[in-house]
Amino acid sequence: MANSNTTQERGTRTLSSFIADQIDDLSRSQRDVAQYIVDHLDEAAFSTAEELARRASTSSSTVVRFSQALGFDGFPELQQAAREEYRRRPSESGIDDSGPLFDLDQSPAESVIAADHSNVAETASKLDRGALEDATNAIASADRVVVIGIDQMAFFASYLRHLLLLLDLRVDVIAGTSQEALSRIARIDENTLVIALSAGRAHPLVSRTLKLAAHRGAATMAISDATLSDIGKLTQHRLWWSSSSPAYVRSHVGLLSLIQGLAHGVYSLDSDTFDDRIKAYRLK
Repeated sequence: MANSNTTQERGTRTLSSFIADQIDDLSRSQRDVAQYIVDHLDEAAFSTAEELARRASTSSSTVVRFSQALGFDGFPELQQAAREEYRRRPSESGIDDSGPLFDLDQSPAESVIAADHSNVAETASKLDRGALEDATNAIASADRVVVIGIDQMAFFASYLRHLLLLLDLRVDVIAGTSQEALSRIARIDENTLVIALSAGRAHPLVSRTLKLAAHRGAATMAISDATLSDIGKLTQHRLWWSSSSPAYVRSHVGLLSLIQGLAHGVYSLDSDTFDDRIKAYRLK
């Protein structure tokens, strides 16, 4: 059981809110665990410490130390708190669960597809319409857009660039640390919108780019699967997607849905003009 001091300190707060209050006092690796648990409560409630560590890209010993840093005796006590919160909020998401997509004896591949289906619904249910409209307008009004996504995010950064190029917007992508990429960062100014994509802990270059953008008066946007992500504190616009998955990598269908939604939102602001631009682009 959690010790009495932890129970008293938490009071009636959920584990998620308790973690959010304590996150600034945690080590960097412990913050990775904290961010993952808050956005993947079901996995924290029913996974082993080893499984949770793998998904949070850390070690099982870090998971145990994280539990103790919050005042629990160990991971089993933290997991019990996660289960209590999970059981209290079965219908909060507002998702219409009309039944399983597959039979109970679903294959590993089917379980991933089922999780992706839930991730899109979870992403949509927690999406703030005002935040989405503000992000769309920020893209449409920017003189230049810089999309930064490193490692696994590089593909999605390039895809967002492709969608916006079809609308004849000025878009650069930063997908690594090459000299060319660094020169694009150096050209960021007050007329630039910087869009940062991240899954879990953001790449150091992403954080440095956002700090530079803020210093130069550029508009900034974070699209992340961590509601407690450090880059969220550095940006004016923030969007979140759900990435839970039984696979060996995170799910990205929620991110893909947001990217296409943003691009189509920009297109819808002036579809007639953009139709002409798309035709011209395809004729190049």
